[in-house]
Amino acid sequence: MTTTSTFTFTHRPLVPFAHDYVHGDSEPWHEHDCAQLLHALSGVVRVDTASGCWVVPPGRGVWLPAGTRHSLRITGNVAARTLFIDPLARADLPAACQIVQISPLLRELILASLALPESYSPGSRDERVYELILDEIRIMPVLPFHLPEPESAPLRHLCQQIRQSPGDRWNSLQAASSLGMSERTMNRHFQQQTGLRYFEWLRRARLLEALVRLAQGQPVLRVALELGYGSHSAFTAMFRRVMGVSPSDYFKNG
Repeated sequence: MTTTSTFTFTHRPLVPFAHDYVHGDSEPWHEHDCAQLLHALSGVVRVDTASGCWVVPPGRGVWLPAGTRHSLRITGNVAARTLFIDPLARADLPAACQIVQISPLLRELILASLALPESYSPGSRDERVYELILDEIRIMPVLPFHLPEPESAPLRHLCQQIRQSPGDRWNSLQAASSLGMSERTMNRHFQQQTGLRYFEWLRRARLLEALVRLAQGQPVLRVALELGYGSHSAFTAMFRRVMGVSPSDYFKNG
């Protein structure tokens, strides 16, 4: 069942909202008639939509266009700071779901907006804060934390199996054999339907699962081995290449 939330933007282009979740919380499938930017100050949020899974690491955000049906799953204690945005506030707001980098300036603007009044005078500081938030939203860098869902039933089933046991051996030859396809055919269909090559999708699936497990406080070595990496160093090298820092530093600073 899907519920729809309605917001009124009579006096301002966006409505800020603060909500803290505890580990294990969830929100069922729902949608909003406005756009939404959910910023996680801490913890990890998994967002499921019809087009795939989106994982929001600490310090990042997820953009959801108006009318996007989605559900939430919470890992760790999440301090969520959300903006509900009038879809007509700007003509060039992002048109697709995406995980985004939240700049230090945008983070502070989001926090400051929570204390702003609903009504303000034209040309006032309050109006400029709202307008600057919209300016910053337009230039948010997109991050690779989306796990797209294939269209065909066989590939969707394969992806479901991988998500259930991400640490198993899932090389492309074995995956293709399980589908009764040649390796070349499977790789072609996979890229056509997801925009990612199979090994890229697999690596991203393992990274997103690692983010969830590390947010739960699991040791880095345990996460590395259970997700199919041969050593702590191999996993850390992958993590640093994608995230820019080591796993321990990432969650220490997040």
